[in-house]
Amino acid sequence: MLIAALLPLGLFIFPLWKITLEAPQYPTPLGMYIHINDFSDVHPHDIKNINLMNHYVGMKYIPESIPEFKIFPIAIIASSIIGLLIAFIGNYKWFLAWFILMVIMCSAGLYDFYLWEHNYGHDLDPKAIMKFTNPDGSVMGFQPPLFGSKNILNFRAHSYPQLGGLFLGFGILTSLLAYYIGKKIKKSSFKIG
Repeated sequence: MLIAALLPLGLFIFPLWKITLEAPQYPTPLGMYIHINDFSDVHPHDIKNINLMNHYVGMKYIPESIPEFKIFPIAIIASSIIGLLIAFIGNYKWFLAWFILMVIMCSAGLYDFYLWEHNYGHDLDPKAIMKFTNPDGSVMGFQPPLFGSKNILNFRAHSYPQLGGLFLGFGILTSLLAYYIGKKIKKSSFKIG
């Protein structure tokens, strides 16, 4: 459980997520990393180029900061501290409680990410230079995928977790593993005693 509580702290070192845009006019794909507390370019000036390109279809600029960048680091530190306390207490039932807490937090984070992407891709400026419509006549949205790949006009958008996200995921799974191991040890010691 000790390892499970420490792994999410990898988010302070490595990116959580990466969004990449491939298109014929960009021999080197444009991309941005999403960290626990900011956005960064995959290649120099990628976010600036994404903002310039998206401006033509009425999308908002990618902000330098969002409220989640203040909340998320506090949540990860708090959950790691709770996880460490649970590890030192050593009651395997609490390992499951921490696992459930982390799943709820990550689900809320993914839902927030989806809402942010949806707003970013659908709340378009009606005075945009270029307007695109779907076959049914509705205004086309430009929402990148939450997870996976998707075609958006002549772009292929990719959205996948990065090393920080994998550290978080492995930490959560490790806590579940610790729970099952603790439960098995308790059960075998009960049979012996």
